[in-house]
Amino acid sequence: MAHIPIEAVPYLESAIYLPMLLIVLEKDYELIEKGPFKLKRPYVHLIEEAKKLAENDLQNTKSYLRKHSLKVVQGERDELFTEYHFYYQQIFEVRRYSNIRLRNRVEELLDSYLTRALKAQSVFQKP
Repeated sequence: MAHIPIEAVPYLESAIYLPMLLIVLEKDYELIEKGPFKLKRPYVHLIEEAKKLAENDLQNTKSYLRKHSLKVVQGERDELFTEYHFYYQQIFEVRRYSNIRLRNRVEELLDSYLTRALKAQSVFQKP
């Protein structure tokens, strides 16, 4: 039985996680904008930079998927699991992801992208 190429799985999973991460960043951005922060700008800039990095990675992911005839579609969802359908040429694969795993992975990515954004900001770099 043919399977999705193993090297394509990280790209397919990025197509799942990065949109979720962007939703979290957007919601956090809105909360900071509306919140009672005295100095909002550093938080807003950090989130904006993290969004730029994530959007760029998502663009690269989408480009890879198009180039290699790959597609991911969300399927059934319940309280514990979310199903994703992976398509590759004539191959169709269903994978189920624990909602807890999805949340934890997005949280890891949030930490990673905020760290990268912090490093990218010139204020924190040594002269």
